Amino acid sequence: MDATKSAEANEFTYWRYGKNIMEPVAPIGIITQQINDRLADDINRNLRQLRQNYVKQHPDLWEFIGYERKDYRMTADLTRFNTGEGQAQLIDSVRGHDLYIISDVLNDSIYTNRFGVTVSLSPDDHFQDLCRLIASTHGSSTRINVIMPFLYEGRRHMRPHQASMDCALMLRQLFSLGVSNFITFDAQDSRVSNAVPRHNFENFPTAQAIIAKLLQTIPDLRLDKDHFMVVSPAETAINKAIYYAAVMKVPLGTFFRVFQADGEIDRDFFGDDVAGRDLVIIDDILDTADSVLSCANYLKERGANRIFILSSFALFTSGYESMNQAYDFGVVDKVFATNLARPACPLMDAPWFESVDMSLNIAEAIDALNHNASLSALLNTDAGVVQLLEEYNSKVQATEK
Repeated sequence: MDATKSAEANEFTYWRYGKNIMEPVAPIGIITQQINDRLADDINRNLRQLRQNYVKQHPDLWEFIGYERKDYRMTADLTRFNTGEGQAQLIDSVRGHDLYIISDVLNDSIYTNRFGVTVSLSPDDHFQDLCRLIASTHGSSTRINVIMPFLYEGRRHMRPHQASMDCALMLRQLFSLGVSNFITFDAQDSRVSNAVPRHNFENFPTAQAIIAKLLQTIPDLRLDKDHFMVVSPAETAINKAIYYAAVMKVPLGTFFRVFQADGEIDRDFFGDDVAGRDLVIIDDILDTADSVLSCANYLKERGANRIFILSSFALFTSGYESMNQAYDFGVVDKVFATNLARPACPLMDAPWFESVDMSLNIAEAIDALNHNASLSALLNTDAGVVQLLEEYNSKVQATEK
């Protein structure tokens, strides 16, 4: 593409990536064998739509071979031996491609037969398969990028006494294999990137998508200090709760855990009176959901109106029936969480669960990286969240008049 055409492309894409937009690195290739099929389909569809829109505005982009095509996915075989040992083999050639491997390490919908017993793959199995995929593509692809929505071993981001710092070890291993960029979403502590200071580690937020889904699903919320409150279920979630309360411009309440001598945990609540208010409880990960349910019961007993739970990842390794019961008893109204991890749990059929689709966010990240463009507009969503809330509040005020 000559300089004039490149300048035209820069002008067109300025709104999304900033002024430093460059030509594509190489044709995009995506490996999606480790994520669920629906998410893979949606990512591919969104990426295709982005590229189709660009080509309509600038037909010269057709000069880049493979820039816009029906399917960007590359097939790989991760079939395991009967002993449980893994292997990775590429079915499609990735030579010359800018490769994006998307890995859901919590995906328990993939099974293997080990010594005659059918078992689902563990996070360790998925991570080793990811390493195998990287090793099988190295040397033929132009570049290798990893998108790991749920950060593997992200809860092991600090080094307790005589324990392994698994997340740092994982990141160092991936970059030692030749990965150029690593993307995750809502890492429990993004400071783990200090383990790989010379490499590109990007932590994408989910708050804008979650808030948008909340406002779309519950259109009668009144986001003001008299009718709404954000609640942190523990001191570990306080930073994220502060962010939600700040952008929504509503009060913040928080629970602090009190550890008893017998091992029991009590919770002290600090905040305004919750009676009559709609509340959102913010938590990073819903694992057993014990913490948020304990808080929801406490708040409901003190007169809270509707209670919504917002979380980046709803895993429910246990506690699914407890959440069902909380919904039936009117304690919890809705749970909002992304579709980034663990698709096999029965959440999609639950009347209290709302899935927040992140496929467009992943497609945009792939598209931006493929142009070596600035990621600041995708990483810093504060302005988008503020605009979203202002538009919502304007509609509410107009309706009240």
